[in-house]
Amino acid sequence: MTTKELLYVDDALSHAQLLATQFQNGADQLQDNSLRTQVQQMAQRHRQVYRQFYDLV
Repeated sequence: MTTKELLYVDDALSHAQLLATQFQNGADQLQDNSLRTQVQQMAQRHRQVYRQFYDLV
């Protein structure tokens, strides 16, 4: 991979990690169990995206 491509992957990793953290923090504050589960699933999906990008390098 070129340096520029690695920078793109690094940005994608940062964004996926940030979104996973924000979704999890939001889920932790929700009272509604159904909504909390959905937001936790979004956090999990962003953790999966992070792992997929990480596996590229």
